[in-house]
Amino acid sequence: MNRINGGLLSEPVEKKSKRQSSWYQHGRFFFAWLRNPRGVGAVLPSGPAVGKLLVTGVRPGARVIELGGGTGTVTQAILDAGVDRDDLIVLEKDASFVKFLRRRFPGVKIIQANALELDRYADELSGPPDFVISGLPLLLFTSEEKKRLVDNIFSVLAPRGRFHQFSYVARCTVPAEQLRAVGARASLIGVAPFNVPPCFVFRLRKSAAGKHKELSVLRSSLRKLGLGRRAG
Repeated sequence: MNRINGGLLSEPVEKKSKRQSSWYQHGRFFFAWLRNPRGVGAVLPSGPAVGKLLVTGVRPGARVIELGGGTGTVTQAILDAGVDRDDLIVLEKDASFVKFLRRRFPGVKIIQANALELDRYADELSGPPDFVISGLPLLLFTSEEKKRLVDNIFSVLAPRGRFHQFSYVARCTVPAEQLRAVGARASLIGVAPFNVPPCFVFRLRKSAAGKHKELSVLRSSLRKLGLGRRAG
């Protein structure tokens, strides 16, 4: 058993430092929630298990936009998945979180901005994002806000790109009619049962039918411009 000056060392210094850092992050999150409960959406940040689910399928070389960086749990999971710092953009609206994230993740582009305007910042990456990973509390968004967000996400995603979203309820928080409007479908990635509260993570991506619809619209537009092949 470890001792210091004849006394018991209750825990390693490194472990104690991590615990103190965790409490510090929880405190920042709680006070941000007090200032803006609708914008933050939860009294505690998501745990590591949620972060791991949200980065399912993310590989080195992927380009990622994270929405709602908070205290950086998901940001760290994205970097741990092998994403280069130059290939990651984090949009965070809360000024105190932005300041904290910039200190914690030097070299990552942390932008203080409304996530609904992500289409304005996608060009900061070297190409279309392969993943949009969201920690936003969509349950608290209005229908109009959800529609704008989803439309913007699928307007910037790479052709095979994926939108990952968490939920505190056992259903995707993007309405089915909004998914149909962009030709997308949702599937459950997994559940973090021991998160507080328990959390469900969903993958949203273009369906085969949605891609076929896009091709049909493109061909129709080309024909109208006299650039497409005509039957007969």
